Amino acid sequence: MPNTLSEKIILSHLADKATHLPKAGEPISIHIDQTLTQDATGTMAYLQFETMGLSRVKSELSVSYVDHNTLQEDYKNQDDHRYLQSVAAKYGIWFSRAGNGICHQVHLECFGAPGKTLLGADSHTPTGGALGMLAIGSGGLDVALAMGGAAFDLLMPEIIGVRLSGKLTGGTSAKDVILDLLRRETVKGGVGAIYEYFGEGIAGLSVTERASITNMGAELGATSSIFPSDEKTKVFLEDRGRGGLWKELSADAGAVYKRVIDIDLSALRPLAACPHSPDNIKPVSELAGLPVDQVVIGSCTNSSLDDLAAVAVIVSGKTVHPRVSAGVACGSRTTLLAAEKAGILSELLRAGFRVLECACGPCIGMGFAPKSGGVSLRTFNRNFKGRSGSADAGVYLVSPQTAAAAAISAVFTDLAGENITMPDTRPFLLQSQRFSSDMLISPLSPEEAKNIEIERGPNIKPCPISTPIADKVDLPVLFKGGDNISTDDIMPAGAKVLPFRSNIPEISKFVFSALSPDFYQKAKKAGSGLIIGGVNYGQGSSREHAALAPMYLGVKIVAAKSFARIHKANLINYGILPLTFINPEDYDLIQTDDILEFKDLHQLLEKKSGDGQLEILNRTNGKRISLVLQAGENEAQILRSGGRIPHMKGN
Repeated sequence: MPNTLSEKIILSHLADKATHLPKAGEPISIHIDQTLTQDATGTMAYLQFETMGLSRVKSELSVSYVDHNTLQEDYKNQDDHRYLQSVAAKYGIWFSRAGNGICHQVHLECFGAPGKTLLGADSHTPTGGALGMLAIGSGGLDVALAMGGAAFDLLMPEIIGVRLSGKLTGGTSAKDVILDLLRRETVKGGVGAIYEYFGEGIAGLSVTERASITNMGAELGATSSIFPSDEKTKVFLEDRGRGGLWKELSADAGAVYKRVIDIDLSALRPLAACPHSPDNIKPVSELAGLPVDQVVIGSCTNSSLDDLAAVAVIVSGKTVHPRVSAGVACGSRTTLLAAEKAGILSELLRAGFRVLECACGPCIGMGFAPKSGGVSLRTFNRNFKGRSGSADAGVYLVSPQTAAAAAISAVFTDLAGENITMPDTRPFLLQSQRFSSDMLISPLSPEEAKNIEIERGPNIKPCPISTPIADKVDLPVLFKGGDNISTDDIMPAGAKVLPFRSNIPEISKFVFSALSPDFYQKAKKAGSGLIIGGVNYGQGSSREHAALAPMYLGVKIVAAKSFARIHKANLINYGILPLTFINPEDYDLIQTDDILEFKDLHQLLEKKSGDGQLEILNRTNGKRISLVLQAGENEAQILRSGGRIPHMKGN
């Protein structure tokens, strides 16, 4: 049978060495070649890895990046960074220092390789799919296990084909490709799927353009996104001194996709994701003339040298409008050095852009927040309400070209049909590439690592361990949310919260702080409880703290209409039962503070196959509600044990 590219990589990495491909929806386990963490997820992941008692990581390559918590208002973030650096030295892990860049762009430049599997404790790990990798985001505990040599468990994804034809023209860019796909598929359309790109249109897209598409594929809820490895991939790797890793990879002729989406690149026009969701898409032509207060170029989606060059071309000889605050953050130190050599950086500075650190920064609410009620155009990947740091701001996700035009005019400007001639930036990138390793610390030898003492600051606390749920429980509803509740809603980011990522007792005080300010006090008083959600509960970031902190506060069950993939896995990892409404209308039979009665939970978790159904009683109004546990046998065993760590220790 001919296979898709995704199926080929999965088949070659199956832990059970099967020779046939599992069907979509069946449980699979795959070997992981590479892992990555960042400092917002890494501290907890490495604390968990330490409990395994291993002297060295067993993965082919693991990298610890510092790119999130780089604002150092006090000792907390720097203490975490010193912990991460000492752990990397101790256990054979590469360490990327603060200032070296955003994990996804640096990994693409320095470590990514066609045909490899990559598991990252960050939802935008699928960026690596631009190189023909199968790159998947997950919770930190799954990454810790992969570093210990364990296979990664998931359900066999459906493979959706995206056939690209034509060529991008005028003011359109790769950003408009993924925004168009989000317009069609929505933020929940890709749950349980991999988007695989093919067709003659891909030949006109550089690796960094492909990376913008695979990066934002995370907003579809997809397991991953992937492009073939072709001549463009070869040139990208050769330019970075890694040409020996290249191999040609593509789908077999006659490969069958679950369905195929056709996108004519020539027909695309500039698009924007409007507040407050990445799938709230409108043509820029409909927004033309809308006043703009802020423009930010950067994030792991659009901060490559080509992105910056496109901005420089548009603002050349012009000045940022007096009413606009404009900032730019290069995705990596290599990009920053190349932009300086090419004259791009000086052009942006001359025009009035403020240069920010090579880090995630404003994308996660770490500085450069918009004004109250302001309109901010960002080349980022998420625009959830309040994520920017200003609760009432309107954040639009746009291409670098659209953002640059707005910086000059102070209004949305449609560049459709504009002839934007890009300079050749490759020579400058080649000059700067040799400096990329300066901020990367390579792993020590096993002999050298024996002498390393791990540094732990006072803000670093042990990871709390979950406990098994009782057979019968009466639980209060601590919070009821609507559709598309994000992990930002559950566990906010930002400069106030992120420094507590290694301190669960402290960070738990911020759970649902924007949607339900009294959640922490209510949960502490109740001792245990549950959460009710709508469709696609837990979308967005992979942050396992959105499961870990509620677990610490006594949350035992989340009942929702449906779950985002990574968050559901994180709930199971920490012993929280993810139950789904059999009849979606039963959602309306439950309100905050109702008391729900659950019986025979142990019997539910003893199931060997299939979905376990459960009828519960709302003791507050007397209504009966039907729920189902959609979990495989191994997941049920983990829940019986009270979570992944107790399950490991029990075995």
